[in-house]
Amino acid sequence: MSYRDAIHDALQGNGADYCEIRIEETASTRLVYRGKGLEDAVQSSGRGGNVRACVRGGWGFVSFNNLEGLKARVKQAVAQARAVGGEGTKLAEVEPNVRTVKPRIVNDPRVVPLAEKKRRMDHYNGLLLSTPQVQSINSVYAEGSRHVFFGNSDGAYMDQEFIHVTCRLAAQAKRDNDIQEAGFSIGSLGDFALLDGLDDEVKAVGQRAVDLLSARPLKGGERTVILNPVLAGVFIHEAFGHLSEGDNVAEDKKLQEIMVMGRKFGGKHLNVTDGAAMPGLRGSFAFDDEGTPATKTPLIREGVLVGRLHSRETAAMLGEKPTGNARAVGYNFPPIVRMTNTVIENDKAKFEDLIADVKEGVYVRGWYGGMTQHEMFTFSSGEAHMVRNGKIAEMVRPVMLSGNLFTTLENIDAIGNDIGMNEGGGCGKSGQSPLPVSLGSPHIRIRKCLISGA
Repeated sequence: MSYRDAIHDALQGNGADYCEIRIEETASTRLVYRGKGLEDAVQSSGRGGNVRACVRGGWGFVSFNNLEGLKARVKQAVAQARAVGGEGTKLAEVEPNVRTVKPRIVNDPRVVPLAEKKRRMDHYNGLLLSTPQVQSINSVYAEGSRHVFFGNSDGAYMDQEFIHVTCRLAAQAKRDNDIQEAGFSIGSLGDFALLDGLDDEVKAVGQRAVDLLSARPLKGGERTVILNPVLAGVFIHEAFGHLSEGDNVAEDKKLQEIMVMGRKFGGKHLNVTDGAAMPGLRGSFAFDDEGTPATKTPLIREGVLVGRLHSRETAAMLGEKPTGNARAVGYNFPPIVRMTNTVIENDKAKFEDLIADVKEGVYVRGWYGGMTQHEMFTFSSGEAHMVRNGKIAEMVRPVMLSGNLFTTLENIDAIGNDIGMNEGGGCGKSGQSPLPVSLGSPHIRIRKCLISGA
């Protein structure tokens, strides 16, 4: 019996207000380098699924690895939902689609021998270690395929497959007791060729780690800061994107007061969008994990809040339209509201224009981490350079950027025309990590940004 027939049969007469079944087949490869060589090489595959049911607004969820007895799994999930339900089921209407979606494949990583993947990574890590004063590496190659079969009680059925490739290469340089790190991350949807021709970039990473040993720390305070596309994309994803997720808003009264539609957050040059309907990116897909078609959702238009991200349930709760943002990292998790591809859109400024009238400021690139709490954020840059009299000057130690999101959005006074996408990371939320996402931005300039030594 096909998965479609098995799902259809198991959903019949389930007694729930709503019920869905998701079955997945997965395979992955991972090469981990630490110290001076390969530490771990793992290839794995798996199969499993889940049932999610809703009765009177209460949800039941059952995950499993054995696909036998699917009807009994449905009964179990419905019984759980009935035990916690009490009000009423409210889900935004979505037309039930029946579709098969082929994976995006450019250069299929699955046909590349493991020995060739190791050879590539050995070569790049060897370049890092050949740099004088580089003492250690911390690098990862990872790929994964996820084949999803989904059906629900509304009559929808989707067959979708995704293939992701990611790579991080990082070097640690040491002088006496001082250790500095530099690195970069890349990723693709179905294209192993992202590992081609990285020699110059890898050598630059090793040298940057060494150069950081001689860079001076920067005194903290408010400064004009220019963010490169990677860090600006991380900023808008972490500091603003999570506040746009409908479940966060529905569950938090303070966020409901902050994230009011029509509120002005920035100048007319500020436009922010999220959507899986941007083709070819790691956060792209045709249907989310509830079977809702992908969209491209405006969040900020000309500085004004105009939208947010939704599952079917949060859209109904807030009286808005579903946006196709219900996502799960795997079959052992229920879908929750997540970002997909989140971007600050291009404006008109060239990079030279952003720095031309800066007498003294800081140019920051890349990132190492950060945290947000409501509208407050803190991020660490991967590297930093002084800007003096409109020119990029000496390297300084990486800095931390912090402040109030909405004040900072107001202080973005210029946005470039050179949007770039970061596809090398993953998003975490509610224990589900790393979820494939893309984030991007042009260069942006922020006045009066609070920085401190990282």
